[in-house]
Amino acid sequence: MRELFRDHPEACDNTLLIAERCEVSFNTGANYMPRFPCPEGEDETSWLVKEVDKGLRYRYPQGIPDKVRTQADYELGVITSMGFPGYFLVVADFINWAKNNGIRVGPGRGSGAGSMVAYAMRITDLDPLHHGLIFERFLNPDRVSMPDFDVDFDDRRRSEVIDYVTRKYGDERVAMIVTYGTIKTKQALKDSSRVLGYPFSMGEQLTKALPPAVMAKDIPLADIQNKDSKRYSEAGDFRQLIATDPEAAKVFETALGIEGLKRQWGVHAAGVIMSSDPIIDVIPVMRRFQDGQVITQFDYPTSEGLGLIKMDFLGLRNLTIISDALENIKMNRGIDLDLESLELDDVASYELLARGDTLGVFQLDGGPMRSLLKLMKPDNFEDISAVLALYRPGPMGANAHTDYALRKNKIQEVIPIHPELEEPLSEILGGTYGLIVYQEQVMAVAQKLAGYTLGQADILRRAMGKKKKSELDKQFAGFSQGMQDNGYSMAAVKTLWDILLPFSDYAFNKAHSAAYGVISYWTAYLKAHYAPEYMAALLTSVGDDKDKSAIYLNECRRMGITVLPPDVNESALNFTPVGTDIRFGMGAIRNVGVNAVEAMVAAREKEGAYTSFKDYLVKVPAVVCNKRTIESLIKAGAFDSLNHHRRALAMIHEEAIDSVITLKRNEAIGQFDLFAGFDEAESEASLSIDIPDLPEWEKKDKLSFERDMLGLYVSDHPLQGLEGVLSQHADQSITSIIAEDGPHDGAIVTIAGMITSLSRRIAKASGNAYARAEIEDLGGSVEVMFFGQVYGPIASVLAEDLIVVVKGRLQRRDDGAVALNCMELSVPDLSEGLNGPLVITMPTHKATEAVVTELGDVLRTHRGKSEVRLHLQGDTRVEVMGLPVHLRVNPSPSLFGDLKVLLGPTCLDS
Repeated sequence: MRELFRDHPEACDNTLLIAERCEVSFNTGANYMPRFPCPEGEDETSWLVKEVDKGLRYRYPQGIPDKVRTQADYELGVITSMGFPGYFLVVADFINWAKNNGIRVGPGRGSGAGSMVAYAMRITDLDPLHHGLIFERFLNPDRVSMPDFDVDFDDRRRSEVIDYVTRKYGDERVAMIVTYGTIKTKQALKDSSRVLGYPFSMGEQLTKALPPAVMAKDIPLADIQNKDSKRYSEAGDFRQLIATDPEAAKVFETALGIEGLKRQWGVHAAGVIMSSDPIIDVIPVMRRFQDGQVITQFDYPTSEGLGLIKMDFLGLRNLTIISDALENIKMNRGIDLDLESLELDDVASYELLARGDTLGVFQLDGGPMRSLLKLMKPDNFEDISAVLALYRPGPMGANAHTDYALRKNKIQEVIPIHPELEEPLSEILGGTYGLIVYQEQVMAVAQKLAGYTLGQADILRRAMGKKKKSELDKQFAGFSQGMQDNGYSMAAVKTLWDILLPFSDYAFNKAHSAAYGVISYWTAYLKAHYAPEYMAALLTSVGDDKDKSAIYLNECRRMGITVLPPDVNESALNFTPVGTDIRFGMGAIRNVGVNAVEAMVAAREKEGAYTSFKDYLVKVPAVVCNKRTIESLIKAGAFDSLNHHRRALAMIHEEAIDSVITLKRNEAIGQFDLFAGFDEAESEASLSIDIPDLPEWEKKDKLSFERDMLGLYVSDHPLQGLEGVLSQHADQSITSIIAEDGPHDGAIVTIAGMITSLSRRIAKASGNAYARAEIEDLGGSVEVMFFGQVYGPIASVLAEDLIVVVKGRLQRRDDGAVALNCMELSVPDLSEGLNGPLVITMPTHKATEAVVTELGDVLRTHRGKSEVRLHLQGDTRVEVMGLPVHLRVNPSPSLFGDLKVLLGPTCLDS
């Protein structure tokens, strides 16, 4: 330093002098629990008691049961003795504020759902005694720790709750929490490769050579060469690579030096510090430049160690979906549905779960999960709670999820842990068919058989999970003695311990599982009873994710829900239900922003429905009259209901907009026809543009434009009707491949679909040609790469809109993206599988003379050899009719398109 500032030696002297005067120390025994502003004459303890009493009367209007009152009084004693009344009052305050202001709050999360006090104060919405939840799992004097309520809010409105607590308790006492990103294994290798100037492929090669992640954690680089590491044997391929490649070895050595370093700072996704004292008096803080948000400079473990309290304000997308679905139900059916008052015994909801019809249902929509549900056949809420706890790596590794399903349906015998224990454990394990599924069961077993208090049982559970031998030996001694004192043999003790020990490692917190099970049940209920409204909310939630939108759109088709194209007279910003159909939201159209949609909707509500394209241009404000916006609306089909062909509007829209903009500008400066206000048609007439009478675009072009604007096919799909042909060639759908629980990296899969985009390139390093394509089936799309010797022979065959079968190796990238490296490509014969009877389905009430006549004309236009069968769907039965020989057809995409135009997009689904 003195060398750098040699011209100013006094500056160095003064800096040293100030440093020597500084003394910083932290009080690790402090407690900055936020204080709740109680009414005059009350303190936090007395006010908590009164609030709990009021809450119990609210929860049990028919009278408070004795066991409930006893449990609440016990919990109040623990909470008061541990000094936490203020914490419960503060949490209840902001949760009830959110509920009273229409912000949806989750029914509970984590172990806090086991508290009767929390249930009484509306912090949670699950009766802990009814569901067998244990308060001591959350808070107990034997294990002194801070209470920790994690709270889920509607994702869009979470910030409003944080603003509320900031206003109420003061911005000097509320702050967001800093996080520090650490350089982990893969990032260290990739950063080192980049800094050393090696190509991207070097980092990819090294990360691909790593052993598979265990529980989402990669092997630390230091363990790769540490023979004492448990995972040393897994890293043989990686060691071989760096032993034979000096450049790879250099990258590895550099990565070793930077692994574990802090890479950047960020803000905790949910954590908020709330303090009784100004936070700046306790720890350093900073203010974010972009929005002025105050953020701690210490991470939350350090902040908590200094006595500050962290609260988690979590945003849960599914609560947003539920809120939107309830608004849709009110708008579409006029029903104010109160989910909180629902009993958890709806037959239709459990039938939906048992069918595995759970795509879009909270935490139950994965492919393997749906298979498990079909095997389990849930018929009560305990099954939902159990499946959420069992569908995790630990229980699945022990096959507990399958055992539960088989035992529930009496396919597998329930074998007691030990003959001596069958009767005493029947109450604890009876509901889970003899399996230990929950942490609360481990605690209950220790309490009943070994005489533990529930607080001591929680310490036992934690010790079992940590697997520290010295602590386990100590715990086993006490457990064994307790059981023997209660008359159990050593053989029974040892058998039970040997089962408890591995199960406790992955036994789940039932309070969390049951609370989240409520959200799963709600979403299943909404899908079972209010499918259009729920699916509209679901589509809105994934509007910016093309792949998920395609999956849910296909699910709507499967369910018989028609997703209608956007419409200037019907659509809102988001997807909305229209009777039993769903209308596409205009906000999802490319080049159409929120402001334009809001202006269109406002003009429609003020001036009335748009009667023509000219009427539309006259009524909407100038902000909407943007050429790109209008062109996008045209190509998306938003003007179809005005009886204009898309092609005709696309041809004249620019000239029409130029004309109407001039008109609107003149009106704005007062240069308008003196009498125009007396006749709304006058303004429309002043537009001199005529719409030509042109035939519509070919179906292929029309759908292609639609896909460009919406990101996916809506009114139809080029592959509709070819499902059978594609499934004959593919071993998996694209949806199942791109799913998070899909095939592993490196798996060989075969897909069938249509090339929707194609780009040909030349590799800079090698000069070799390659291609990148997007291939789509009815459920989703995936990127496919064509390299080297595979690409050469098929280069001339590849083309957009070509239907192909691709066999390739799956590649799962670190960022979650999925791609397929092609190994083989073929073009299927589309006539295969189309020789069977063509089945057309239509409701009986639509079979009018005019429709039947037009149907005959369509069939005669596509004469061929395939038989046609007509399924007429009535209210209670389906009538099947075989059509005459002269109406046999040649199945083709053009026939399918004509039929769907006449009868609707679902006429061929069966």
